[in-house]
Amino acid sequence: MDDKKENRTVIEAEVPMGTVHPAALEPYRLRLFVEDEIVRDAEMTVGVNHRGVERIMEGLPVEKANSLTEKICGICSNIHIWNSCRVAETALGIELPERAMYIRVIMGELERLHSHLLYLAHGCEVLGHETFSMRLFYIRETVMDLLGMIGGNRVQYGSAVLGGIRPRCELDQMRIQKITEGMDLIEEKLTAFADRFVSDPMVMSRITGVGVTSAEDALRLACSGPTLRATGVKSDLRTGMFEYDPFEFDVITQEDGDVKSQLLMRVFENFEAVKIIRQAIRDLPDGPITNRSWEMKDVPITKSYIEAPRGTLYHSYALEDGRVRNSVIRTPSMANIGAMQYSAIGHHITDAQLCIVQCDPCFTCTDRAIQIIKI
Repeated sequence: MDDKKENRTVIEAEVPMGTVHPAALEPYRLRLFVEDEIVRDAEMTVGVNHRGVERIMEGLPVEKANSLTEKICGICSNIHIWNSCRVAETALGIELPERAMYIRVIMGELERLHSHLLYLAHGCEVLGHETFSMRLFYIRETVMDLLGMIGGNRVQYGSAVLGGIRPRCELDQMRIQKITEGMDLIEEKLTAFADRFVSDPMVMSRITGVGVTSAEDALRLACSGPTLRATGVKSDLRTGMFEYDPFEFDVITQEDGDVKSQLLMRVFENFEAVKIIRQAIRDLPDGPITNRSWEMKDVPITKSYIEAPRGTLYHSYALEDGRVRNSVIRTPSMANIGAMQYSAIGHHITDAQLCIVQCDPCFTCTDRAIQIIKI
């Protein structure tokens, strides 16, 4: 027995993935350090999508800078411009019309549906289940059509402006009716998908117990959003946002912190998004959608936190002569990606990609600015 142990050969190797990989929607580089096909360490490198948005914002008029933030990401564009407007509105004391707040919530939850459905479709693609993936893209089309109807574009709809909502995004009776019909269709199709998904033994066995992150590790690694809630931590910034005060919804959690929990988190959160949209449509108040009765002034750095589809989104900047100074943007993927590297350790190399993408990483959001330091 001892001879067998002494003669055992251990193969150590580095397996590079990227910067272009068929299972990734965006370019990144992943290095897996494996021992007999088991991942012993992982290293993620981002930066391929770098465009220096924060540096470009420096000195721009605030409303132009707000519009630029929408270009950070094609999936969560609305939440970026919403939070960027929120910074100036807080700093300048701009009071939002109630109708504008409701429409912002509707757009935000539509984008959450858009993001979560894309994530689920991509997850099924990585699993190798093309049928599930195509069904989810089919459901997502309804959301994209609604976003296009309201904002004029299926991506980057530009609904939020400083002081409210862009006039073209006003909701008339025709649009309200279309949104109501869309929610009915999405709920019906998503229910059918969820029943089929959780009852598939091959899919469940493939994702159960893979890429586990404990609640303690998730908190230590600063995870947020669904990635954190999938470990059992009940944390959702929407519960503290004044825009969401009028609405009732459940904060969804899962307990296992594995790929299964991450996928089911997004499935169940979609139903809550539909619930919020229905309440907003039902109780949509009358009145203006934009408040332009405010004066520009110089203000120090002001911060705003908001619950993006992937987690906590942070924006901050100062205003000087109506122009943005010292802009800082922190996206949830910055921390969540690090946790996913950690979750891949100890798993077979064939499960590594599942572990990495389970947090719904957005590399475009993460690649924004570069800091030059003197060595």
